[in-house]
Amino acid sequence: MNTNYKFVVNRIKEAYIKQEKFEPTNKYIILYRAIKDCITNIEIPNNWLLPSTRVLAEELKLSRTTVNKAYELLQLEKLISSKAGSGNRISHEALVKTDNKKTVKTTKNLYPTISEKGLSYSKNISLLNRMPNNNLAFRPGLPPIDAFPVNQWKKLLNAYWRHIKSSNLSYSNSTGLLELKKSISDYLNISRNIKCNHQQIVIVSGSLQSLYLITNALIDKGDTVVLENPVFPNVYSVFKSSQANLIPIAIDEEGIDLKQIKVLKTKAKLIHLTPSNQYPLGIKMSLKRRQAILKWASKTKTLIIENDYENEIANHLENIPSVFSLDKEDRTIYIGTFNRLLNPSIRLGYMIVPKYLISTIEALQEHSHRFVSPSIQVVMTQFIEKNYLYKHIKNTIEVAKERLDLFAKEFNLISTKMHVNVEACSSFHVIAHFNSPTNIDEEAQIIYKLNQQNITVHSLSKCYVGVAQKTGLIFGYSSVRPSIIKQKIKKMIGII
Repeated sequence: MNTNYKFVVNRIKEAYIKQEKFEPTNKYIILYRAIKDCITNIEIPNNWLLPSTRVLAEELKLSRTTVNKAYELLQLEKLISSKAGSGNRISHEALVKTDNKKTVKTTKNLYPTISEKGLSYSKNISLLNRMPNNNLAFRPGLPPIDAFPVNQWKKLLNAYWRHIKSSNLSYSNSTGLLELKKSISDYLNISRNIKCNHQQIVIVSGSLQSLYLITNALIDKGDTVVLENPVFPNVYSVFKSSQANLIPIAIDEEGIDLKQIKVLKTKAKLIHLTPSNQYPLGIKMSLKRRQAILKWASKTKTLIIENDYENEIANHLENIPSVFSLDKEDRTIYIGTFNRLLNPSIRLGYMIVPKYLISTIEALQEHSHRFVSPSIQVVMTQFIEKNYLYKHIKNTIEVAKERLDLFAKEFNLISTKMHVNVEACSSFHVIAHFNSPTNIDEEAQIIYKLNQQNITVHSLSKCYVGVAQKTGLIFGYSSVRPSIIKQKIKKMIGII
């Protein structure tokens, strides 16, 4: 007998024996009540396949007619569903409907209170840009995932498991494998002229984890953090949830507005920047502004977070020195990610941490995430060392450029309310601006209508801290094949 069936049969047997002790009645009624108890007590999971009538009859030493009658009663109550050739499956739908009708009384002091920080994170979860759907068109934050060299990655991963030793299956270093940290250090030196000690590199699952570690290492309730405005909503959510005092600073043509920063009345502990490719506007911070920010940070003893999430794409034509490489005081935390370059399922990023912070970040990693999967780290090391990463970046830029041009052309042809400016795009997303003033409610209505057409977009107004200065739609064009781009844009006719 199938092992899964055996567990279910044992549960039903126990319930059947209990039911037999009550008022004598027909055996099929006893069996019906026994299975119903198992379902209502959630002893058998939803959609779980029940044993066939023959198997259950043999195990309980009952006739198949008795089992059939019991199953029929359960079907009438919609506690099980039956399909020809697929057997009988448990259904919890009827239970959910019943529970919804009940008024549940809760005792206030039944459980310990949730921490202030826990409540803060729960409260701000709605700020995150999280859309639980499979729509690639036109979801921002995705690279050309169909261009990812799956076969190369698969070969490297297979080679890892072919040659792995049992001793390598134990716990790993919390800040990352030495080989990968050295490879990333060399890669950043070549690609960005960033020179760092590989011991300063911490391997994480992505940019959001980097920020979570940083806030836990540095931010106490009420500490001041300066943010660009607009800003990536997920970044805003992390800092707001950490109970920091957030100061949003507007963006001008050279990056974050230095005049506003210089007149701050409170001392900032951190400033978060996206200088290579400001999110979401795509503005590149000038060299002069970067130097001025460093001078201000030195004077005010502020730490800088340089979030370089799509540098390889934004700066393949010109390469302004990073804030980190200009910093002579080791006060810049440099954040990078492979999730936005390769594909999000890899869950691999890194940060370069000032030397005085290394032990603190390592301790936080030990207490929480512990370490990133060594197999992924080894494969990424090989991916860099075999020059696959450089080739993939080149291919990705070409694919993305082709799709951007097509998207903008098709979009501007059919749109009467909005327009896309290709020249202002330096990322895997592009902003569609309204041709005339549009309020937040109108923006939200358009997003809703597009979602009804299985088209995912993000709101520009949601990126602003406080009052939204602009409205618009953020489209992720790069993960969508050209033929699908045309199809999806046709569905927008009448909406945009």
